[in-house]
Amino acid sequence: MDLLHSCCAGLDIHKDTVVACARTTDADRVKHEVKTFCTTTRALLELADWLTNRGCTVVAMEATGVYWRPIWHLLEADFELVLANPMHIKNVPGRKSDVNDATWIADLLAHGLIRASFVPPKAIGQLRDLTRTRKQLVREIGQHTLRLQKTLDDANIRITGLVTDLLGVSGRAILRALIGGETDPERLANLRHGRLKADHRALVEALRGQVTDHHRFLLKVHLSQVEALERTVSEVEARLGEALEPFRGAADLLSTIPGVSETMARVIVAEIGVDMGRFPTAGHLISWAGLCPRMDESAGKRRSTRLRPGAPWLKTNLVQAAWAATRTKGTYLRAQFVRLKARRGPRKAIIAVAASMLTAAYHMLKNGVAYRDLGGDHFDRLDQERVKQRLVKRLEGLGLEVTVRPAA
Repeated sequence: MDLLHSCCAGLDIHKDTVVACARTTDADRVKHEVKTFCTTTRALLELADWLTNRGCTVVAMEATGVYWRPIWHLLEADFELVLANPMHIKNVPGRKSDVNDATWIADLLAHGLIRASFVPPKAIGQLRDLTRTRKQLVREIGQHTLRLQKTLDDANIRITGLVTDLLGVSGRAILRALIGGETDPERLANLRHGRLKADHRALVEALRGQVTDHHRFLLKVHLSQVEALERTVSEVEARLGEALEPFRGAADLLSTIPGVSETMARVIVAEIGVDMGRFPTAGHLISWAGLCPRMDESAGKRRSTRLRPGAPWLKTNLVQAAWAATRTKGTYLRAQFVRLKARRGPRKAIIAVAASMLTAAYHMLKNGVAYRDLGGDHFDRLDQERVKQRLVKRLEGLGLEVTVRPAA
């Protein structure tokens, strides 16, 4: 087996300790030196000095929760670092220990058997933290909104079917009035905004409930939490705009894809970065995101083709953007969805559309070009003869006799 690194190190990382193994090769003789360090900053600086004194220039570590991050930040300036997926570097069963794990990682690294995971640059990493934090905050707002609806239902206030957005202008006015002690359904209904289309009489009947002090307290708690979270989201979005400034051009390019909003463009930039040199082809990026079938074949039989987990923060957002893209008429993405939906179903069709959007994003970021749509008639132009035969067959199935001749 070829030796790629004559002097390297493997780290087995835990919450409170790091087990380091320095592997050196001299005249076909392999030497392993193992030492355990704490995870305090002083101890990690001692780890860096210990690795330097042994001539290690390449260091590999497992992606263990978030414990690898501070070690990565401290060592990345002086060493070439490799982050390994724990599922890809499992040791032989029955030989599990911290020392053996560190030694195993060092041996794999020395022979180039570790496939490095994607670690974004510092600026992209900070942008990623902000976009993920924003999404978590928006999820919490949604959870408190559901709790508001539950409290209203418990008080027999049935406005959730009449007021589409409970946190809209009309919904908030009614909620604040209920919290303030108002119980007259006529006065509550008169707080509606002009854009609310619900029937006034139906709204009055829906607001005729039994609201107690207990309900008012719960409504106040959840509404105050929603308003606090909304203020926090605004602060995060302001900071996000500042962090995005160096990558504004890339985000503007991605916004030209149908279904990709400004928020979605930020997420794509934060999750995959702007340097596509990390991914040799668009297929590698799609595989990393988990938007292609897995390969599981044995004895000539294909077993499972289910999607891998991939990058969950990117995949879920891309699927959401794909649904929006399929509602844009006259586009290639909608034509692809309609074409695949008939044969494979909507779930597989939407994954294919998300993969197409990510493929377009890859080439746009790599070449610095805007999105160019192939058109809604792309598949018709691609194979006109097959389309003609399919349409003739459908007409004949309806009991019609069809004669096809070229137009004048």
